[in-house]
Parts: sequence; structure tokens; C-alpha cells
Amino acid sequence: MIASGNLGMLCSSTADDSKTAIIDLSRESAVQYYTYGALRQRIENHARGIARHGLDRGSRIAILAANSADFLAAYFGIMCAGMVAVPVNYRLPPATIAYILRDCGAALVMTDAARRGMCPDGVPVVPLDTDMPDPPIPAGDGIAASVADNDPAVIIYTSGSTGRPKGVVLSHSAYLWTIRLRTQAAQYATERFLVAAPLYHMNALNTVKLALAGHATLVLMPRFSAADYVQAIFNYQCTWLTAIPTMIAMIDRQLVADLPGALTSVRTVRLGSEPLTQRILDHAHGLFPAARISNGYGTTEIGSVVFGTHPDSLPTPELSLGYPHPAVSIRLANGANLDADEGVLQVKSPAMMEGYLGLPEQTAAATTEDGYYITRDVMRRDHHGFYYFVGRSDDMFVCGGENIYPGDVERLLLTHPDVLQACVVPLPDPLKGFKPVALVVKHSGADLNEQQLKQYALAHGPAYQHPRSVHFVEHLPISGTEKIDRKASMALAAQLSSAPSAHQVR
Repeated sequence: MIASGNLGMLCSSTADDSKTAIIDLSRESAVQYYTYGALRQRIENHARGIARHGLDRGSRIAILAANSADFLAAYFGIMCAGMVAVPVNYRLPPATIAYILRDCGAALVMTDAARRGMCPDGVPVVPLDTDMPDPPIPAGDGIAASVADNDPAVIIYTSGSTGRPKGVVLSHSAYLWTIRLRTQAAQYATERFLVAAPLYHMNALNTVKLALAGHATLVLMPRFSAADYVQAIFNYQCTWLTAIPTMIAMIDRQLVADLPGALTSVRTVRLGSEPLTQRILDHAHGLFPAARISNGYGTTEIGSVVFGTHPDSLPTPELSLGYPHPAVSIRLANGANLDADEGVLQVKSPAMMEGYLGLPEQTAAATTEDGYYITRDVMRRDHHGFYYFVGRSDDMFVCGGENIYPGDVERLLLTHPDVLQACVVPLPDPLKGFKPVALVVKHSGADLNEQQLKQYALAHGPAYQHPRSVHFVEHLPISGTEKIDRKASMALAAQLSSAPSAHQVR
């Protein structure tokens, strides 16, 4: 039950205070357990502590820290106090971190000890595990600030793949609409969620809110590692996972032969934040034989409720994202055609962002006149109305007059039994303009060479799509959000191909 319009009060006092809310694995010395009562107390204490700083309502407070219960208590406490939480990717370069803090106008930075040195001069710093009033605040004393529906609650900075990171402004009502919709559709109180993705990313933040609003138990890892992730599933009998396909590939590559047994406690696996392939889906089924595995979709700007089940109860095809959710408006745009069967996805829902912070022109460019967000994701719709991801419109490149989506080539390469992962990038070509070049991770022990894979691509797909060069690597570059880093992959491919530097091949 959600008792307030303030997102910071997501852990309602009507919940069972004695139930375990968070199992925190962030401290090497000991696992920390927090009940719902203790978590709410810490949130309210943070809210009171923040209020003592005398900040104006709506001030931005950044969090620069790894995953922990301390992070979540501060995160919800900031919003409870009527301020705006700004989780910051601590894996970014120092100059980019400093830019984000300036751009959002951070009045405070809350940080853990390991990242204290990353905070630039000029912004007050508060340790996450202090600033707690003494004595504690009695529960339910009205500490939560009143907020209007469209008041900003959170600013999430995008990865900056097209330039400097942009701050996506999300309101209390946008988040709460999503949470209410999902908690009304299913019961989560018996679930044990496992979160290893970073809390500065939308995937992890959405899952945390769903778990706490649904009165589940959240097992929180400080970061992802394949071995620790699998061990956490065993140790705490986790039932509900949210993961990025790259994480599944890393588990399969590193651990599948050493698993102590089937991961049968897992009942739900929601994959997202990255295109899903049949190869990864097959690996997931093998790792979690008792689980229902779904292909999730969402963006920071529109949230996680976009697709759902078919109104005629047709089963969702495995690689489909689903059928449009009835509470969301969706259309595909192919030029002026707004009812195409393939085109750029446009979405309108109550979960949409308020805009990009301080960037009215970019906000206007990302939205249509009638209020749809332009995702830049190219989708295909089948005759039953199910949607499938094709590729990013800004990843598409032209080779000899033919449009190539890297995802199409990657899906083809991944049908080869010896290929575990693939990333295709464009590099300059004097005749074709650009040419597809592939970085490939082979299955352990696989005997596969470049010419064999190129011939396989020619035999199973359009000739213009086949990679002109294939480079086998031990692992693909991974971003701070555990996804394949296409910009770093392009730089690596350029280096391996003795091509110009990455900034020359964009």
C-alpha cells in the first residue's frame, strides 16, 4: 500500500514493521538485515537531518555511492524531505561527475567513504552513515513533505552516448503511477528480489521500488560479479531477478560448469536494458529452469510500463517485448506514417519525464507536438500486435547504400553455436562509406576463425550485412550500467583494425 503522494514514503507504516525489507551484502565484514520498521526509521531520520541544513524545498541532493541500504535510506529520505534525489554514476570520469553536480545545482553530496575523494571542491559533503538526529524520530510524526503531483522527485542522468549526460527529471506522480499499476496487477510479498545493477540506473531503482512497495524482501549486492550473484541466489533463495542480458552471458561463460546445483528458487527473471537474443534466452532457461523469463522494455524517460500481455490471452513470443499496455499509448512512426508496422517507437503515458533539466530545446526535440516521447528505438509489430526490437535509429549506418542495424547482424552471428556474444560497429570504408566490423566472444574451447564466421554470415543473411572484419576478444567492453559499451567497442574495433580513432569513426 502506498500511503502518501511523496515517493519518499514508499515504505508505508501500514506494512508489517518486523518483516525483513533489505538484506544488505555491501559490507565485507557482515551481512546487514533491515526490517521495514528500521528502514522507515532511517528514512525519516535522514529526512529530518536534511531539513536541518536549511535548504529550500526542491533543492537537489546528489548521491555518490555504491549500492547499500545506506544509499536507499538517503535516497528515500531526500524525497521525504521535499528535496530532489540525484543518483550519480561514480564510474564516470571525475570531470563528468563534476559536470553533473554543477548541472543539477547540487546543494549537498551524500557519499560513502570509498567515494569521498571523488567529490569536487565547493559542494558540501555528508557521509551516508551519519547526519542522523539523536534521539530518533518517532514513527509517523508527519515528517514527509507535501508535494504536488508534478514536483520533481528524482533526476537520473543518461549515459551521455550522444554527448554530455542529460538530467531526466521524474516526478513523484510519474513513479507512483507505475508502482501502483504494477502492485495492483500482482502480489510480491512472498518474493525475494535480487538487485546487483547499480542504483544510479533506472533498472535497479525501478526494481527496488517495486520490491519495497510490494512488501517483498530485497537482497542488495554492492555490484555485480557472476560468482557472487549466483552465490547470493543460493544463500538467500532469491525468487525474482532483474538482469541485463550481458550479465546472463557472463554467468554462463564463467560459471555454468561449476554451478553447485540448479537455481530452482528463481521463479521470475526479467531481462531488459539491452536487446535480448535467442542465445541469451536459451542460457537463461538453462540457468533458471523453474523461472518465467520475460523480455522487459523501458527507458529512463518513460519508465518501465510500456508493454504487457495480449488482450486475447495469446502467449507472448519469447523474443517479443509484448503487446501494448492498455494504460499506455504507443505508435510506430515511419516518416509521416504514424501507423506503420515498423518504425521508431513513440510512447505517451503518465510515467513520462517532466523534461531534460535545463534543456528545453532537447526536450522539445525528444517529444512530439501531441505529447509522445520519441524513443529512437526501431520496433517491428507482427500481425497479432506483438512488438519486437529491431535496433536504435541512431546506431543505424549506411554501407554501400544499404541501411544496416547492428542488432540485425549481431542476432545473425549469435545463431552460430560457437558464438557467445557479439557487438557490431561501423568503421569507415573508402568505397562503402562504412563497413560492419564485429567483436566476438567465443564459447570456451570453441574452434572458430574469422573466415569461418564471415562465411557463415554470408550463407545465412544478406551479403551487405556480413562483417568485413571479425575480431575475437576475451570479453566485450562493459559500461558502468553493466551493458555492452558501444562507444568503447567502436574504439576497440578501430584499434584492432588499425582504423582511425573512435572520434573519427562516429
